[in-house]
Amino acid sequence: MIPKLPAEFLSQPVAHRALHDVTDGRPENSRAAIRAAIAAGYAIEIDLQRSSEGCPMVFHDYMLDRLAEARGGIMVRSQAELTQIPLKGGDGECIPTLAEVLDLVAGQVPLLIEIKDQDGNLGPNVGALEEATAKELQGYTGTVALMSFNPHATAALARYAPDIARGLVTSSYDPEDWVPVPAETCNRLRGIPDFDSSRSSFISHEVGDLERPRVQDLRAAGIPVLCWTVTSQAAEDEARKWVDNVTFEQYLSPLPG
Repeated sequence: MIPKLPAEFLSQPVAHRALHDVTDGRPENSRAAIRAAIAAGYAIEIDLQRSSEGCPMVFHDYMLDRLAEARGGIMVRSQAELTQIPLKGGDGECIPTLAEVLDLVAGQVPLLIEIKDQDGNLGPNVGALEEATAKELQGYTGTVALMSFNPHATAALARYAPDIARGLVTSSYDPEDWVPVPAETCNRLRGIPDFDSSRSSFISHEVGDLERPRVQDLRAAGIPVLCWTVTSQAAEDEARKWVDNVTFEQYLSPLPG
Protein backbone atom coordinates (compact mmCIF):
# COMPACT_ATOMS: atom_id res chain seq x y z
CA MET A 1 0.00 0.00 0.00
CA ILE A 2 1.25 3.51 -0.85
CA PRO A 3 1.33 5.67 2.30
CA LYS A 4 -0.78 8.82 2.20
CA LEU A 5 0.69 12.27 2.61
CA PRO A 6 0.04 13.24 6.25
CA ALA A 7 -2.75 15.78 6.62
CA GLU A 8 -0.43 18.27 8.34
CA PHE A 9 1.24 18.94 4.98
CA LEU A 10 -2.09 20.20 3.68
CA SER A 11 -2.79 22.58 6.55
CA GLN A 12 0.53 24.13 7.60
CA PRO A 13 2.29 26.27 4.98
CA VAL A 14 5.74 24.88 4.16
CA ALA A 15 8.77 27.12 4.70
CA HIS A 16 11.08 26.66 1.71
CA ARG A 17 14.56 25.63 2.87
CA ALA A 18 13.19 26.51 6.32
CA LEU A 19 12.33 30.08 7.35
CA HIS A 20 15.49 31.60 5.93
CA ASP A 21 16.56 35.25 5.89
CA VAL A 22 20.29 35.99 5.78
CA THR A 23 19.66 39.58 6.90
CA ASP A 24 18.65 38.02 10.23
CA GLY A 25 21.40 35.38 10.35
CA ARG A 26 19.21 32.59 8.98
CA PRO A 27 20.71 31.06 5.80
CA GLU A 28 18.88 28.49 3.69
CA ASN A 29 18.65 25.04 5.30
CA SER A 30 20.39 26.26 8.46
CA ARG A 31 19.62 25.39 12.06
CA ALA A 32 18.71 29.02 12.67
CA ALA A 33 16.17 28.95 9.83
CA ILE A 34 14.79 25.66 11.12
CA ARG A 35 14.45 26.99 14.66
CA ALA A 36 12.63 30.07 13.32
CA ALA A 37 10.18 27.90 11.35
CA ILE A 38 9.49 25.76 14.41
CA ALA A 39 8.88 28.84 16.55
CA ALA A 40 6.46 30.23 13.97
CA GLY A 41 4.60 26.92 13.55
CA TYR A 42 5.39 26.27 9.88
CA ALA A 43 6.09 22.96 8.23
CA ILE A 44 9.66 22.84 6.95
CA GLU A 45 11.14 21.84 3.58
CA ILE A 46 14.83 20.91 3.48
CA ASP A 47 17.18 19.59 0.79
CA LEU A 48 19.66 16.73 0.97
CA GLN A 49 22.98 16.31 -0.77
CA ARG A 50 25.59 13.74 0.24
CA SER A 51 29.11 13.95 1.60
CA SER A 52 31.99 12.01 0.07
CA GLU A 53 31.27 9.02 2.33
CA GLY A 54 27.52 9.21 1.72
CA CYS A 55 26.24 11.08 4.77
CA PRO A 56 22.99 13.00 4.07
CA MET A 57 23.83 16.70 4.43
CA VAL A 58 21.19 19.43 4.62
CA PHE A 59 22.22 21.66 1.72
CA HIS A 60 20.61 22.64 -1.58
CA ASP A 61 23.32 23.25 -4.17
CA TYR A 62 25.75 20.82 -5.76
CA MET A 63 28.49 23.42 -5.39
CA LEU A 64 29.41 25.10 -2.13
CA ASP A 65 30.22 28.50 -3.61
CA ARG A 66 26.84 30.30 -3.42
CA LEU A 67 25.86 29.38 0.11
CA ALA A 68 29.01 28.49 2.02
CA GLU A 69 32.43 29.91 2.79
CA ALA A 70 34.09 27.34 0.54
CA ARG A 71 34.37 26.42 -3.13
CA GLY A 72 33.86 23.28 -5.17
CA GLY A 73 31.47 20.36 -5.05
CA ILE A 74 29.81 19.25 -1.85
CA MET A 75 30.10 15.56 -2.73
CA VAL A 76 33.91 15.59 -2.67
CA ARG A 77 34.03 16.79 0.96
CA SER A 78 33.71 14.55 4.00
CA GLN A 79 31.03 14.91 6.65
CA ALA A 80 33.67 16.11 9.09
CA GLU A 81 34.80 18.82 6.67
CA LEU A 82 31.28 19.93 5.72
CA THR A 83 30.06 20.32 9.29
CA GLN A 84 32.88 22.82 9.86
CA ILE A 85 32.20 24.97 6.77
CA PRO A 86 30.38 28.21 7.68
CA LEU A 87 27.25 29.20 5.81
CA LYS A 88 27.31 32.71 4.36
CA GLY A 89 25.37 35.14 6.53
CA GLY A 90 24.96 32.52 9.22
CA ASP A 91 26.67 34.05 12.25
CA GLY A 92 28.50 30.83 13.05
CA GLU A 93 26.07 28.47 11.30
CA CYS A 94 27.71 25.55 9.47
CA ILE A 95 26.29 22.85 7.19
CA PRO A 96 24.16 20.44 9.25
CA THR A 97 23.67 16.72 8.80
CA LEU A 98 20.20 15.22 8.46
CA ALA A 99 20.68 13.50 11.82
CA GLU A 100 21.30 16.87 13.48
CA VAL A 101 18.20 18.37 11.89
CA LEU A 102 16.03 15.43 12.94
CA ASP A 103 17.21 15.91 16.51
CA LEU A 104 16.43 19.63 16.27
CA VAL A 105 12.95 19.28 14.75
CA ALA A 106 12.07 16.29 16.93
CA GLY A 107 8.53 16.08 15.61
CA GLN A 108 7.59 19.63 16.57
CA VAL A 109 6.49 20.47 13.00
CA PRO A 110 6.14 18.46 9.77
CA LEU A 111 9.35 17.93 7.79
CA LEU A 112 9.33 17.67 3.99
CA ILE A 113 12.65 16.33 2.69
CA GLU A 114 13.76 16.76 -0.92
CA ILE A 115 16.41 14.35 -2.20
CA LYS A 116 18.48 16.21 -4.78
CA ASP A 117 19.16 14.35 -8.02
CA GLN A 118 22.41 12.40 -7.74
CA ASP A 119 22.43 11.07 -11.30
CA GLY A 120 23.08 14.42 -12.95
CA ASN A 121 20.50 13.93 -15.69
CA LEU A 122 17.48 12.75 -13.68
CA GLY A 123 18.37 9.20 -14.64
CA PRO A 124 18.68 5.84 -12.86
CA ASN A 125 22.11 6.23 -11.24
CA VAL A 126 20.67 6.77 -7.76
CA GLY A 127 20.06 4.85 -4.56
CA ALA A 128 22.89 5.54 -2.14
CA LEU A 129 21.51 8.81 -0.78
CA GLU A 130 18.00 7.43 -0.66
CA GLU A 131 19.14 4.40 1.34
CA ALA A 132 21.22 6.54 3.71
CA THR A 133 18.27 8.87 4.25
CA ALA A 134 15.96 5.97 5.04
CA LYS A 135 18.44 4.68 7.62
CA GLU A 136 18.60 8.08 9.32
CA LEU A 137 14.81 8.21 9.48
CA GLN A 138 14.48 4.85 11.20
CA GLY A 139 12.98 5.53 14.59
CA TYR A 140 12.05 9.14 13.80
CA THR A 141 8.51 9.58 15.10
CA GLY A 142 7.72 13.04 13.73
CA THR A 143 5.59 13.81 10.69
CA VAL A 144 7.77 13.47 7.60
CA ALA A 145 7.50 13.04 3.84
CA LEU A 146 10.08 12.57 1.08
CA MET A 147 10.26 13.80 -2.51
CA SER A 148 12.54 14.25 -5.50
CA PHE A 149 12.54 15.62 -9.03
CA ASN A 150 14.06 12.33 -10.13
CA PRO A 151 11.40 9.62 -10.47
CA HIS A 152 14.09 6.96 -10.05
CA ALA A 153 14.96 8.50 -6.68
CA THR A 154 11.32 8.48 -5.59
CA ALA A 155 11.04 4.84 -6.66
CA ALA A 156 14.16 4.09 -4.61
CA LEU A 157 12.56 5.76 -1.60
CA ALA A 158 9.60 3.41 -2.03
CA ARG A 159 12.04 0.50 -1.64
CA TYR A 160 14.10 1.87 1.23
CA ALA A 161 11.40 3.71 3.20
CA PRO A 162 8.12 2.06 2.16
CA ASP A 163 6.14 3.39 5.12
CA ILE A 164 6.98 7.08 4.53
CA ALA A 165 4.88 9.15 2.12
CA ARG A 166 6.82 10.10 -0.99
CA GLY A 167 6.18 12.29 -3.98
CA LEU A 168 7.51 13.85 -7.15
CA VAL A 169 8.70 17.42 -7.47
CA THR A 170 7.41 18.43 -10.89
CA SER A 171 7.91 21.28 -13.31
CA SER A 172 7.15 22.80 -16.69
CA TYR A 173 10.62 21.48 -17.57
CA ASP A 174 11.68 24.29 -19.85
CA PRO A 175 14.90 22.81 -21.31
CA GLU A 176 16.67 26.17 -21.02
CA ASP A 177 16.22 26.00 -17.23
CA TRP A 178 17.40 22.40 -16.99
CA VAL A 179 20.79 22.32 -18.72
CA PRO A 180 22.49 19.79 -18.87
CA VAL A 181 19.39 17.56 -18.64
CA PRO A 182 18.62 16.50 -22.24
CA ALA A 183 15.62 18.17 -23.87
CA GLU A 184 14.06 14.79 -24.55
CA THR A 185 14.14 14.02 -20.83
CA CYS A 186 12.48 17.36 -20.08
CA ASN A 187 9.83 16.69 -22.69
CA ARG A 188 9.09 13.31 -21.16
CA LEU A 189 8.98 14.42 -17.53
CA ARG A 190 6.73 17.39 -18.26
CA GLY A 191 3.73 15.06 -18.48
CA ILE A 192 4.46 13.47 -15.06
CA PRO A 193 4.46 9.97 -16.59
CA ASP A 194 6.11 8.28 -13.59
CA PHE A 195 3.61 9.12 -10.88
CA ASP A 196 2.26 5.59 -10.63
CA SER A 197 5.48 3.68 -11.34
CA SER A 198 7.35 5.68 -8.66
CA ARG A 199 4.59 4.75 -6.18
CA SER A 200 4.09 8.40 -5.29
CA SER A 201 1.29 9.78 -3.16
CA PHE A 202 1.62 13.51 -3.97
CA ILE A 203 3.33 16.05 -6.19
CA SER A 204 4.85 19.47 -5.58
CA HIS A 205 4.60 21.45 -8.80
CA GLU A 206 6.21 24.63 -10.12
CA VAL A 207 4.06 27.62 -9.15
CA GLY A 208 4.02 29.20 -12.61
CA ASP A 209 2.65 26.06 -14.24
CA LEU A 210 -0.21 25.04 -11.96
CA GLU A 211 -2.95 25.17 -14.59
CA ARG A 212 -1.32 22.35 -16.56
CA PRO A 213 -4.08 19.78 -17.26
CA ARG A 214 -2.04 16.83 -16.00
CA VAL A 215 -1.52 18.58 -12.65
CA GLN A 216 -5.18 19.40 -12.26
CA ASP A 217 -6.22 15.92 -13.40
CA LEU A 218 -4.16 14.43 -10.59
CA ARG A 219 -5.72 16.83 -8.10
CA ALA A 220 -9.20 16.01 -9.36
CA ALA A 221 -8.38 12.35 -8.76
CA GLY A 222 -7.67 13.13 -5.11
CA ILE A 223 -3.88 13.36 -5.30
CA PRO A 224 -2.53 16.12 -3.01
CA VAL A 225 -0.85 18.91 -4.98
CA LEU A 226 1.67 21.20 -3.29
CA CYS A 227 3.58 23.90 -5.13
CA TRP A 228 6.99 25.59 -5.17
CA THR A 229 7.99 28.34 -4.61
CA VAL A 230 5.54 31.12 -3.73
CA THR A 231 7.20 34.48 -2.94
CA SER A 232 4.30 36.83 -2.14
CA GLN A 233 0.83 36.84 -0.63
CA ALA A 234 -0.68 37.77 -3.98
CA ALA A 235 1.02 34.79 -5.62
CA GLU A 236 -0.20 32.53 -2.81
CA ASP A 237 -3.78 33.73 -3.22
CA GLU A 238 -3.64 32.78 -6.91
CA ALA A 239 -1.84 29.48 -6.33
CA ARG A 240 -4.40 28.30 -3.78
CA LYS A 241 -7.00 28.20 -6.53
CA TRP A 242 -5.04 25.27 -7.98
CA VAL A 243 -3.25 23.53 -5.10
CA ASP A 244 -3.78 22.11 -1.65
CA ASN A 245 -0.84 23.87 0.02
CA VAL A 246 2.09 26.15 -0.75
CA THR A 247 5.83 26.17 -0.20
CA PHE A 248 6.84 29.78 0.44
CA GLU A 249 9.75 32.15 1.05
CA GLN A 250 10.44 35.92 1.20
CA TYR A 251 7.20 36.62 3.10
CA LEU A 252 5.18 35.01 5.90
CA SER A 253 2.38 32.77 4.69
CA PRO A 254 -0.72 33.00 6.92
CA LEU A 255 -1.07 30.13 9.34
CA PRO A 256 -4.45 28.43 9.71
CA GLY A 257 -6.64 29.93 12.39
